[in-house]
Amino acid sequence: MTGGEVFLEVSDLELHRGGARVLSIPSFSLREREVLSLIGPNGAGKSTLLLALARLLPATRGSFRCRGEEIVSDSAVFSYRRRLGMVFQEPLLFDGTVFGNVASGLKIRGMAQTEIRERVMTTLELFGMTQLAERSARKLSGGEAQRTSLARAFAIRPEVIFLDEPFVALDPPTRQTLMDDLERILRETGTAAVLATHDQLEALRLSSRMVVMNRGEMVQSGPPEEVISRPVNEFVASFVGMENVLTGTVISSGGGVVRLTLGERQVEIAGSADPGETALFCIRPENVTIDIVDPSGETSARNVFAAGIRRVIPNGMFHKIHLDCGFPLVAYLTGQSIANLNLAEGKGVYASFKATAVHLIRSARRDGGKY
Repeated sequence: MTGGEVFLEVSDLELHRGGARVLSIPSFSLREREVLSLIGPNGAGKSTLLLALARLLPATRGSFRCRGEEIVSDSAVFSYRRRLGMVFQEPLLFDGTVFGNVASGLKIRGMAQTEIRERVMTTLELFGMTQLAERSARKLSGGEAQRTSLARAFAIRPEVIFLDEPFVALDPPTRQTLMDDLERILRETGTAAVLATHDQLEALRLSSRMVVMNRGEMVQSGPPEEVISRPVNEFVASFVGMENVLTGTVISSGGGVVRLTLGERQVEIAGSADPGETALFCIRPENVTIDIVDPSGETSARNVFAAGIRRVIPNGMFHKIHLDCGFPLVAYLTGQSIANLNLAEGKGVYASFKATAVHLIRSARRDGGKY
């Protein structure tokens, strides 16, 4: 969900707390209709950046522009905030009914009662909550309370909505249902959004651009598929689930293929590098294939290794298979595939992966990647 002009531009943003720098963002932008996710571990600065972008935390320095107009004066900040909606981890609801909570932002804006009622009921219908309009906010479940908080934010028809871990306290079924509804509503209303989350599945599901943060800095930014498949350094690779992050030495490079040594094994990777260079190479577990007979003559994969199964760990809808190929390797398989192949710890198998399925992180990029 992207398109339209740039709504918000921020440059040279820094924020200090207790004398320590907690944010350092050279540049940030958000377009109309864009859904952007900020992901990273706890303490990475996601919520702090979100609050700074909403002008709810004063920045030590930085330039803010909304649709090209600089936000400097108190009146400009006030006008900018009126264009935003905000939803936090914990629903912050007033005493009174669901209707009253959803109407609160509209009352502050001085809307007429008839217009308020029409807007509130339309928004409640959007969230499937019309039957809860007169229920006390104190008698809502966690999911209903967060729905009310979201409905209140959308009722003012914001141009951008800031979401700070809105699903973190919800049980999985409620989280999934609310995420389905939020995705639909963002699409239908064309509202831009910035979502702070540590859950990469939420980010993949909802966003058109993903920003990885660490220690108050933006480490990588791009389409979710690019960030997940082509991390710029080891930190990003580990955080986005690239469980196979290995170090090898380049022995040759040419024709778009790099050959590395890893112990006594050699791995072929699509790309280019300098002979003698030490580089990281990353393989997503879902790109590793396991066979019980040698597939060398029948597969297009350039990397085939005899391996032993060291551990089989159930992990939700799939199992995590830890392999010893002369180097450690992790693969994902469904329970049905494990049963069909009669796999078990200690069994010998063959592991394979394509040269194009491997992402190479050259030594020059390993400590960089700031965006």
